[in-house]
Amino acid sequence: MPPRRRIDPSAGHAAVGQWLAARAGHDEGEQAGAVDRQVLATAVRFTLEELGARAPGRSVEVRVPPLGVVQCVEGSTHRRGTPPAVVEMDAGTWLALATGRLEWADAVGSGAVQASGQRAELDAYLPLV
Repeated sequence: MPPRRRIDPSAGHAAVGQWLAARAGHDEGEQAGAVDRQVLATAVRFTLEELGARAPGRSVEVRVPPLGVVQCVEGSTHRRGTPPAVVEMDAGTWLALATGRLEWADAVGSGAVQASGQRAELDAYLPLV
C-alpha cells in the first residue's frame, strides 16, 4: 500500500515549479538561483511521495537527507533495520532526476547517487513530474 500523502499535490507541484524556474537556463553542474529551504523541502517530499505512489512497496529506501525518505518498489518486505536496497542522493540531484533534467545512468556514473542492493535502479520510475 502506498504511503499516505502529507504534501498537498497543488503545493507540491508549485514547489517543483519554483525549483525548475530557479534552474531555468542553467546546466546541472552550474550554480543556479536558490529557492527557499521550505520550497526545496516541499518539492523533495512531494516527489518522494509521488515515487511511493507510483512504485508501492518496501524493498527500496530512497533517502534525500535531511529532507525526506520513502520506501518503495515491490519485493521483499522490509520491517526493521536497513532495507535490502538503499538509494541516497542530495536534494538537487533528486529533483533533477524527478523532473527529467538528469538521467539515472548519468547520476549514478558521476557518483551523485549512491545505490546498493537489488532493485536499487529507479530509472524505470523516473521522471515523476
